[in-house]
Amino acid sequence: MSVNIDACWDIPNPFTVSKTVAAEHIDGLNHVNNAYYVMWCQDAGWGHSEHLGLDLNSYRELNRAMAIRRSEYDYILSAYEGDEIIVGTWLTGNDSRLMMERRFQIIRVSDGATLLRGRWDLVCIDMESGKPKRMPPPFKDIYGAAVVEITDSSEA
Repeated sequence: MSVNIDACWDIPNPFTVSKTVAAEHIDGLNHVNNAYYVMWCQDAGWGHSEHLGLDLNSYRELNRAMAIRRSEYDYILSAYEGDEIIVGTWLTGNDSRLMMERRFQIIRVSDGATLLRGRWDLVCIDMESGKPKRMPPPFKDIYGAAVVEITDSSEA
């Protein structure tokens, strides 16, 4: 029996990245080390930004970047060597001046189980100084258009 992964997402239509758990991801407890979940979320976040048209070169040209101000991860279930997983991400908040929110969900393909839910609070910074700075128009336009609304039923 195959699982309808689309029905497993907390929020519809995520940007997704697929991963296969390898031996190098396994820790002394014989499951995926938490650091890999964080790296996979980072991969999905960057992949989504690049998909939207804002890559590292764009950041450099605009002298702006979105930096993680706060991150939160809820590790729900373990993944094991050989598991196929999908990392989903959404932009779920944007004040169009300085701050954005990004959410994550990691699902195991074999059973549709949610392994992790995560959230980042992001702040726009000047790349030269590292200090908070207003979002430039391309950030407001591109990221703003990608923000999805969260309803009570999709709150994670």
